Amino acid sequence: MIDIIKIIKMATAKEKKEEVKASLKILRSELRKMHLGVTEELSLPEPTEVKKLMTQMEELLTVIEPKSSKKSKK
Repeated sequence: MIDIIKIIKMATAKEKKEEVKASLKILRSELRKMHLGVTEELSLPEPTEVKKLMTQMEELLTVIEPKSSKKSKK
């Protein structure tokens, strides 16, 4: 699982960028697996799996754009 809190506490922008890139690669891989399950196996993913990935993407968005994500939650 991605530790978003660790990303936020990092010192430099370069470190944040690298961690976000790594997190996005993991998310992309998980979404590919879900897509294959839907298209090839004709099975829907578990709702908890979808919710987990959505939460991780929202957390990454707050790291990338902290000001705009606060506005969108209002």
